[in-house]
Amino acid sequence: MTSRIVRLTGTDAIDHDHNNNGVASLERSCLEVIAILNERHEPVMAAQIVHWLRNCALAPSIMLALQRLEQKCLIRRDDTTVVHLTEAGEIAGATILRRRRLLERFLCDTLNVPWHEVYREAKQLEPLLSPVMEARIEEMTSHATVCPYGNPIPGRSETSPDEQLLVTAPINGWFIISRIDEEAGEDSCALQFLWTRGLRPGTPLIRRPDAHDGMVVQRADRQVILSRRIARFLWGRNKP
Repeated sequence: MTSRIVRLTGTDAIDHDHNNNGVASLERSCLEVIAILNERHEPVMAAQIVHWLRNCALAPSIMLALQRLEQKCLIRRDDTTVVHLTEAGEIAGATILRRRRLLERFLCDTLNVPWHEVYREAKQLEPLLSPVMEARIEEMTSHATVCPYGNPIPGRSETSPDEQLLVTAPINGWFIISRIDEEAGEDSCALQFLWTRGLRPGTPLIRRPDAHDGMVVQRADRQVILSRRIARFLWGRNKP
């Protein structure tokens, strides 16, 4: 599986005709979002994809991109409107995620791009990666199994089945952040908020009783109030 992911650059299955109103680029975005949502092990609905990409395109354009992916046999939709990746779609989606997450590691570890800016930069650069650059970045990040936000690099690691969202963690229990949900990457302000408050992968904290205006967590000797939206970006494990 790993070798197939490395060889597939995303151009095999997706026609990069960027003069066609950006549809090819939008197809890539749809594949990426579906692959991300699949990591949550939840049914993927077209409405979720539209919501995720709402700042990139209008709903009719997104639905058209999904139709094109279906025609190319990269996705299929069942009678319940759930969107599934085909085998070819899984490989294409995993490849896009792998390339971007490797880029995130390279930008963060080698070029020292600020943590909260890495996602946005990698998102812009990933479609432009040549095979030569991809191979070099692959080599320079050979030690990495996760991106700087703790999300698994396809072919090197997977999400853990015992992870849970902070919002489901018990009150007054220890919780260790394992990763930041990909959706947070679409909001650089959210990432900057997490960075400045020290809420990054590997950080242990205690969930305290909720305040009227959000969730309260304690990190070391400091309490932080999180909005429900921000709290839903934090995945981790309970600490005995």
